[in-house]
Amino acid sequence: MKILYMITKPEIGGAQLHVLELLRYFRRHFEVYLAVGHEGFLTREARNIGIPVHILPNLIPPIHPVKDLRAIAEATKLLRRIRPHLVHAHSSKAGQIGRIAARLVGIPCVFTAHGWAFAEGTSWRRKAIAIPSEWLTAGWTSAIITVSESDRRLAERYGITRKSKVFTIHNGVPDVPQRAAPETVGEPIITMVARFDKPKDHCTLLRSLSKIEVPFRLWLVGDGPARPRVENMVRALGLHNHTQFLGMSICVADILSKSHIFVLISNWEGFPLAILEAMRAGLPVIASDVGGVREAVVDGETGYLVPPGDTSVLRDRLTRLLQDPELRRRMGTAGRLRYEAYFTLDQMLKRTHLVYEMVLSR
Repeated sequence: MKILYMITKPEIGGAQLHVLELLRYFRRHFEVYLAVGHEGFLTREARNIGIPVHILPNLIPPIHPVKDLRAIAEATKLLRRIRPHLVHAHSSKAGQIGRIAARLVGIPCVFTAHGWAFAEGTSWRRKAIAIPSEWLTAGWTSAIITVSESDRRLAERYGITRKSKVFTIHNGVPDVPQRAAPETVGEPIITMVARFDKPKDHCTLLRSLSKIEVPFRLWLVGDGPARPRVENMVRALGLHNHTQFLGMSICVADILSKSHIFVLISNWEGFPLAILEAMRAGLPVIASDVGGVREAVVDGETGYLVPPGDTSVLRDRLTRLLQDPELRRRMGTAGRLRYEAYFTLDQMLKRTHLVYEMVLSR
């Protein structure tokens, strides 16, 4: 039995880590392949575990009619060559290209939406393209997996496809030995793990921190096109002595184990892995109340949910946790227990396997 996984970009990110865990697990059950737009983190990791990797040079994120047609041709040629029994596509562009190619070749396709391209907070121009595209390709999809109930409801609201075709499988992350001690005294470390790009809102976090007078340090983990703008804002707000840019890292568990508070301030989200990693470490989490975030963070119990773009509420919640080590400990412990109950990797893999069995049995 052969499965081809397809994703647009290979850099470190939530969707890519998700695909990597699928590759690691399902190679024990199936003959597994990976198709991606170019070389990067995911292709290196896949080859390290013996997964054949295929580069589709025209599979790029921006809409480009000529390159998109070429990407469909490349994907179709690949499918005809390796003849997988199932295609599992991830991310918006690979989701479109992969489903069209699978339709042309007559192969069943599963699509995982890691946050819809028409999520709340995205522009009307993006929605005007994304919604009709999803209407079209959903009809060629054997099953759609959403990583949150919020995304399932969003698909239902826009009439993307019939309910029986959509399955919610929350993301899961593997357990690790590293644990944080958020109650330790001293200068608390606030950590945000996020790509510097449109979905994330580092600027609201910086504005909130610029008005906080209690001691703290800020670690920003990640990279991306908006990083220079954020660096300039750090200097303009006088936060340069408090802030460290740690860049892209695969040692996130080590970084979180040295942290006291985790934040993820966003414009829109699907169901972010970074929050689960923070809960796994035993950290209190402050996050924007967007997408499926409230399905992970329980406001007032495992951390705080804040309205997107609201600097005053964010500043208040940060101050509470910065000043109260026992509150940090209590919320961090509750978050760890919630991770163990609902967001382990094993649960995600078993539910995904059931979807495959259902599709293949047809």
